[in-house]
Amino acid sequence: MKEQPRYVKEYVEVLVEFAPDGTMLPRILVWEDGRRYEIDKIKAIQPAPALKAGGQGDRYTILIEGQERFLFFEHNADYGNERVGKWFVERRVS
Repeated sequence: MKEQPRYVKEYVEVLVEFAPDGTMLPRILVWEDGRRYEIDKIKAIQPAPALKAGGQGDRYTILIEGQERFLFFEHNADYGNERVGKWFVERRVS
């Protein structure tokens, strides 16, 4: 029987712009090794769980190099903290 792939949260750096209404618009994703990926398009933003890696946040359905991916923003529960949250992707591990 084939083993199911396992996923973990991979926290990443994201360069963000803000729309006049306050919406966060991720523009560049920086991978752990420093590679930078321009986000070509944001297709959707919605509250949703990270079903593969676990966790809850705002799920951004994005296009990078023509590939649809999910990028999550995990809100910090401690309001008033200067860290409002963290970005993560679901990374497959062996």
